[in-house]
Amino acid sequence: MPPRVADAEQTLDLPPGYTLVPLREHGDAFVHGCAIASDAGAGALVWVRRYDLVEFAVVLEPDEPLVSARRALFAGMNAVADAIAAHCPPERDVSFGWPDAILFDGGLLGGARLGWPADCAEGEVPAWLVFGAILRAADMAHVDEVQAAAGVSLLSEGFAMIDTDAIIGSFARHLMTAFDRWNERGFEAIARDYLERLPGRKADERRTIDLNGDLLAGPPAGNRAPDRTSLVDALANAAWYDPQARGPKLG
Repeated sequence: MPPRVADAEQTLDLPPGYTLVPLREHGDAFVHGCAIASDAGAGALVWVRRYDLVEFAVVLEPDEPLVSARRALFAGMNAVADAIAAHCPPERDVSFGWPDAILFDGGLLGGARLGWPADCAEGEVPAWLVFGAILRAADMAHVDEVQAAAGVSLLSEGFAMIDTDAIIGSFARHLMTAFDRWNERGFEAIARDYLERLPGRKADERRTIDLNGDLLAGPPAGNRAPDRTSLVDALANAAWYDPQARGPKLG
């Protein structure tokens, strides 16, 4: 297991309650987070030191059944977006693609993944969840311009190199705030913030997030049931993610 913050110099500014688990550049923060979640406990934040990606994952310990606990994804997505917005150049837009893609001025910047114990039933409280995120920090020199046109990077969009590390510390703080809001105001506050960053809403369409995390979209009133888009199916697909490159897709 990589050294904890007590054994190695901490290079991220994390608030109290987090424990840094650094990995070398070939590590996978999300996979490693899921592997150590049972032992590491809530607040363990896995960080991969890479120049081309901002990659991290955090262990969570929910207090509700898996079927509804997966909604933690939306709190994590909001926290990532708020962290980017806090460090990006002014008047730039951070938005989402359902449910786990992160867009910057319309270009794919990265996305998130959510993991849970494979043997956990829908009605059981999972021992842990892992929320992981990857953002493209720098353009890859070997990628041609046509292929790269569908994606953006932090540095190409005006972020300073130091901001890429600061985003993780900012995420950690925004995540704590998000869960505080959830506890105080209910999940509706989290859903509202997430849906405000989800484009594609039609005129007179009402969108909500169901108890199980599915996206519901339909008329504000009427007899027709709203259209349902599955959260679990979308997470399994991870349309933003390129497993071979282990990062956001470019084309």
